[in-house]
Amino acid sequence: MTATDLGLPQLGGLDLVPSTEEPQKAKDYKSDQEVRWCPGCGDYIVLNTMQSFLPTLGLKPENIVFISGIGCSSRFPYYMNTYGMHSIHGRAPAIATGLAVGRPDLSVWVVTGDGDALSIGGNHLVHALRRNVNIKILLFNNRIYGLTKGQYSPTSETGKVTKSTPMGSLDTPFNPVSLALGAEASFVGRALDSDKKGLTEVLTAAANHRGSALVEIYQNCPIFNDGAFDMLKDRDEAERRIIPLREGEPVTFGPESSDGEREYGVVRDPETGGLTVRKLAEVGVEQVVTHNPAAADPAQAFALSRLTGSDLAHTVTGIFRKVQAPSYDDLAREQVQTAMTKRPGDLQQLLRGNDTWTVS
Repeated sequence: MTATDLGLPQLGGLDLVPSTEEPQKAKDYKSDQEVRWCPGCGDYIVLNTMQSFLPTLGLKPENIVFISGIGCSSRFPYYMNTYGMHSIHGRAPAIATGLAVGRPDLSVWVVTGDGDALSIGGNHLVHALRRNVNIKILLFNNRIYGLTKGQYSPTSETGKVTKSTPMGSLDTPFNPVSLALGAEASFVGRALDSDKKGLTEVLTAAANHRGSALVEIYQNCPIFNDGAFDMLKDRDEAERRIIPLREGEPVTFGPESSDGEREYGVVRDPETGGLTVRKLAEVGVEQVVTHNPAAADPAQAFALSRLTGSDLAHTVTGIFRKVQAPSYDDLAREQVQTAMTKRPGDLQQLLRGNDTWTVS
């Protein structure tokens, strides 16, 4: 049973209650709480972007919910004039799943960090994506544990010297986008905290997607990992490193020549079958792969995600995958409705039966 079945209208793929009031502004989504992050933290930019783009959805603030785990980014719900919950370390996807199943009229967002989502919360994250629960997960990735004062995280580079790894990290870091695609999430994207336009585009697409959506956001921690993404913010470096994905277009990037062509393109590697970066002058634009986020098989999206390494020599941004699939919460409500229709007495008897247990 969806919200439409309950008489609620659809809006951009979301079964939500639209606002009938005057057009909203960013200030309508700002709470009365003092925003308390370290000066220069990338969280400020993400918060501002979220508050700026939510009014464009035309929803009531009371039909939007932010659920967070534990970490610096998890203060997010306090600063949004919506409903929200600062929940348990790593368990935000599980709590959000319950809410999405029980309340189809809500737009449910999860705010988490690289430590919260990929360490203690890794199992919950993977299964929320696998089940295609209708929740939107924002994964703030600063490659460090900020709240607990600078230990290495699941996305820290190998060899990273921190308080908990004084001789350098021995771990191979997670690639969150690869992980999400491996779990067959129906929507996966990546954006930079400093790229408000790109971040807004990805967030808007995620909001209008029905099913699980993971958006990894590269976010700077000025205290414990300052400058981790500075090379992507320098104009010249960014041009040579950032590979923007545009649906239906060849995957090219780099400085633009006088004839309008970019310097580099992503092509199929004949030896490995994967993707690699080559100069267009060497291979020709006809060899460049075309991006199709709606492809049922996530193989090419996964190959694109593997172009991004810890050194950020190539950093792919945009929407990797966007496919339609049945969502867990819709299926669960349909199953309950079927059970109540076919055997109405049995289900209620089970829920309200006399069997009890006393725990002493």
